Amino acid sequence: MSKRLILNTLRGLLVGALVVAAGFPIYWMASTALSVSSELYRTGQVPWPQLQNVPALIAELGQLPIVQWLANTMVIAAGTTALSLVLGSLAGYALSRLRFQGRGIVGFLLFMTQVVPEAFILVPLYAMFITMGLLNNLAGLVLANVGFSLPVTAFILKSAMDAIPYEIEESAIIDNCPRLSILTMVVLPLIMPSVAAAAVIAFFAGWNEYLFASIFLRDQSLWPASVGLASFIGQYETPLSAVMGAALVFSLPAIVFFLLVQRKIVSGLTAGAVKG
Repeated sequence: MSKRLILNTLRGLLVGALVVAAGFPIYWMASTALSVSSELYRTGQVPWPQLQNVPALIAELGQLPIVQWLANTMVIAAGTTALSLVLGSLAGYALSRLRFQGRGIVGFLLFMTQVVPEAFILVPLYAMFITMGLLNNLAGLVLANVGFSLPVTAFILKSAMDAIPYEIEESAIIDNCPRLSILTMVVLPLIMPSVAAAAVIAFFAGWNEYLFASIFLRDQSLWPASVGLASFIGQYETPLSAVMGAALVFSLPAIVFFLLVQRKIVSGLTAGAVKG
């Protein structure tokens, strides 16, 4: 009993240390946001939030189009997630279940897209967007992000589909169920943890979009929050309290989304890793 108590105590201390380490950046952002910029440059960081500065912070953030930036970010993230899941489920099912010539080459090409840095294709992608009329358009950013998140989504879903017995699909085929209905009504409900894991990856790929947005968007009303935060950095002065306050507002929706689906992530990422 004493040994078990010691192990539980150590486990609790380790979990507590991890929670503190994970939550400390959020605390530090709040503490910086509730400090006066002049004090930050003169005396340095205060280790605790100054709650009396909340009205001043709200008034300062109220002068910025943060709501519009967050709405644009949500459009990019939601569009990237939805399109990546739809195309990724189709691609994953084709790679898992269909036997066609060149399947290995298709999988290899999808894998190789993760080797190419985003900045490497920036110039040709810019030229393509000019031709297609997608510059200064949120839809163009969704397509650009889907191009990088789709291969990961497809492979995650493919690994999960590989673990599903094919006999389940054969029963649906005997009942004259179409292929698309088999995917949507039989296969996908069985791999929902993997779908959730793929959704998280695609969501954060769109939520953290900066490179393409800073190049392809000229209208400030279309900026996502990442580009809006970067615009605070000035040549002679950077309002740290406003930057951290806006960064905190920008981080909260992503944290809430992650907490809502975090139970599904581990089981989804490991689904299909071991086949018995």
